[in-house]
Amino acid sequence: MCGIAGTYRWPDGKAVTDRLTDTLAHRGPDGAGRYSHPAGDGEVHLGHRRLAIIDLSGTGAQPMVSDGLVLTYNGELYNATELRAELAAAGVRFRGTSDTEVLLEAWRRWGTDCLPRLRGMFAFGVFDERTGELVLARDQLGIKPLFLLRRGEGLVFASELKALAGATGGPLQVDQAALVASLLYYWVPDSRCAFREVEKLPPGSWLRCRPDGRVERGRFWNLKDVAAEGRERARAGEQPDLAAVVEESTRRHLLSDVPVATFLSGGLDSSYLTALAAHERPGISAYTIGFRAEDARFEAMPDDLRYARQVAERFGVDLHEIEIAPNVLDLLPRMTYHLDEPIGDPAAINTFLICSAAREAGVKVMLSGMGADELFAGYRKHLANLIALRYQRVPRPLRRGVSGAVDRLPVATSRRGFRSVRFAKRFLSFADLPEETAFRRSYTMYDQSELLALLDPDLAGTVEDVLTEHADVYADNDLDDFVNRMCLTDARMFLPGLNLTYTDRSSMAASTEVRVPYVDVEVVRAAFAVPGDRKIVGRQGKAVLKEAAASVLPREIVYRPKGLFSAPLRAWMSRDLAPLVREVVHDGELVRSGFLRRDALARMVAEDAAGQQDFSKHLWHVLTLEYWYRDATSGSRQSTRLTA
Repeated sequence: MCGIAGTYRWPDGKAVTDRLTDTLAHRGPDGAGRYSHPAGDGEVHLGHRRLAIIDLSGTGAQPMVSDGLVLTYNGELYNATELRAELAAAGVRFRGTSDTEVLLEAWRRWGTDCLPRLRGMFAFGVFDERTGELVLARDQLGIKPLFLLRRGEGLVFASELKALAGATGGPLQVDQAALVASLLYYWVPDSRCAFREVEKLPPGSWLRCRPDGRVERGRFWNLKDVAAEGRERARAGEQPDLAAVVEESTRRHLLSDVPVATFLSGGLDSSYLTALAAHERPGISAYTIGFRAEDARFEAMPDDLRYARQVAERFGVDLHEIEIAPNVLDLLPRMTYHLDEPIGDPAAINTFLICSAAREAGVKVMLSGMGADELFAGYRKHLANLIALRYQRVPRPLRRGVSGAVDRLPVATSRRGFRSVRFAKRFLSFADLPEETAFRRSYTMYDQSELLALLDPDLAGTVEDVLTEHADVYADNDLDDFVNRMCLTDARMFLPGLNLTYTDRSSMAASTEVRVPYVDVEVVRAAFAVPGDRKIVGRQGKAVLKEAAASVLPREIVYRPKGLFSAPLRAWMSRDLAPLVREVVHDGELVRSGFLRRDALARMVAEDAAGQQDFSKHLWHVLTLEYWYRDATSGSRQSTRLTA
């Protein structure tokens, strides 16, 4: 895992590339490299920061230059061994053992046709000295990030937005639509960017810059097509051997010349991966988290630690327990900086602290269970939306009575919270809505009227655009399976926009690589070949994955209630962060700029403090957005002007 950056026909490109690369030092503390060459009437400059994982010698250094091709690459190829053998059989002679060299030679032989053959996570730039062309590419599922900015015939790119924001020689303008989207989702969708000129290269795509100024784009992989192929396989009765697919993916993801450990929450996904990894690497380490007893009690959080301990003991895993009692007032601005865009998921803090502890112990690579919930319908929202279909058949007067009664219940007292009441209120907020609207409302922060009440009234049209984008993505498929429609939308929006994003930034902030065996092209193909009625059976989500895991894990782990990789937000909001919340509501930059309305925020704070509603997640995201906005509009780095 590394950091990549570069410029193509960009004014003062060498100095800009140097600044870009220096900003990414945390992504690659093991080495740095630069490359320059003429490109048309300008120059290309490539930079690289190395986190050495495979082939720790100098033969793996980047940018890698070989016979007129130059590569700066971030990622891992899990089928590099097979590609190396095929290329060697065709006469290619390799200098080292890195997957970087395999990728470079695959590009030389097949060009963009090599991209669908790559199995892994990657973002890279490859320059051809003979043609003067630069091509950028990003992996199929958007695991690795790649930001780019074009002005005229010039281009600048980097692994992180903060690098572009600080090195382009002029202010970048905040994009209001992206901020509106972040309020709705508590993250910025991969299709948008918090700064107006910058874009994220879409997953499964490439972009070619030519020295005459022409730009060409292409797509080599599309989740919609994979889901459609899976539907046809299911109709034909072709059911994948999911246990074999997950086991093979896990084995490939263990490939490394440095120590590998796992996240172990005690839930199904991480426990299954840890058990499989321990079979391949006996004595492997794992890291888990716990919270201060008073915080966990106030939040009514389940005791995940005992399950993690049980898995570790059963499979001979060296378990490291980390109690998270962070100074959130210090961590909040640090995490906001590292996350690049406003992301209101406190799991980013958990990931950063776990990876920091692992790194201190000499571990550079971690395996995560990320992605299984999205692909196999493991979130509560998936089951809740199915239940909502049945709930809609209940007579309307009875539904109104239930809604009124639940609305009057408190979500917390001064000493403890009531998770069941929070879940009930959440369910009733979308249970009567049409399919797409209900699904969106089941995992986003506000309905349309609430969002409009919170924002500058002039942004009503922007709110409509953001909601329409979700509806368009949800409808863009030919699936006749409700569960798989939800899974496909999650894999296209929720997974790359939130979970993969915070995992990449939080882990790389600690100079640690996180690999995600469930977010693998073969696992994804298998997932969409499974009908929805095998993913959710009765009240069991991820049923098909549980069947696969049951041959390895004890039933107590496989069929335990779903855990939470989150944080005790209500406890933090009522104690550690209460003064900051008051400051942001009454005198924050978002309120003073007119973007957020003070009266709407004050109502949320009052209702949350009274225990009538749980707005802790909403207010946490307002804090993350406030810190991000202060930095983005500080004058020393960015323009203070918002643009629609």
